[in-house]
Amino acid sequence: MTTATLEKTGIPTGTWVADRAHTRIGFAVKHLGVTTVRGEFKDYDGTLEIGDDLSEAHATATIRVASVDTGQDQRDEHLRSADFFDAERFPEIRFESKRIEQVDEETYRIVGDLTIHGVTNEVELEAELGGYVESGMQDEERIGLDITGQLSRKDYEMKFNAALGSGNAVVADKVKLVLDIAAVKQG
Repeated sequence: MTTATLEKTGIPTGTWVADRAHTRIGFAVKHLGVTTVRGEFKDYDGTLEIGDDLSEAHATATIRVASVDTGQDQRDEHLRSADFFDAERFPEIRFESKRIEQVDEETYRIVGDLTIHGVTNEVELEAELGGYVESGMQDEERIGLDITGQLSRKDYEMKFNAALGSGNAVVADKVKLVLDIAAVKQG
């Protein structure tokens, strides 16, 4: 790590891998127009590569759809079905960044391709650097990133829904993405 790079980008150079014990890949969606269902994916891999020039930075993630967990087994099985993710035909969600831009001292814009349900669309995510630490106990470097975004289920051909008498939908089209990333520097 060089001090100049840390001051320039806020994130030290190197390859960073998501720490599953301290990372949450979450989402939130309105249900019946009145409550929010929150869930997460428990099985995933994520890597962030930062070089001397942030324009060459690259992020990737692979999420196993079968690991979806909303805290309710019946709902989780429905989410894995052809009505939603169709985990049997499309077992993974994939993300690959196209560019990472620094907005200010602690905020980054990540633009990339997100593939869900066999459909790929460009998404824009906002990442806030939560912090950086060199841990003497485990002789490792760690960073924290809070990443948010939003997507439309329809854009990924996930159209299951039913209208209610109130005019609300059973499941909203808009899905909020909430990722709390802890990453450990490799090598």
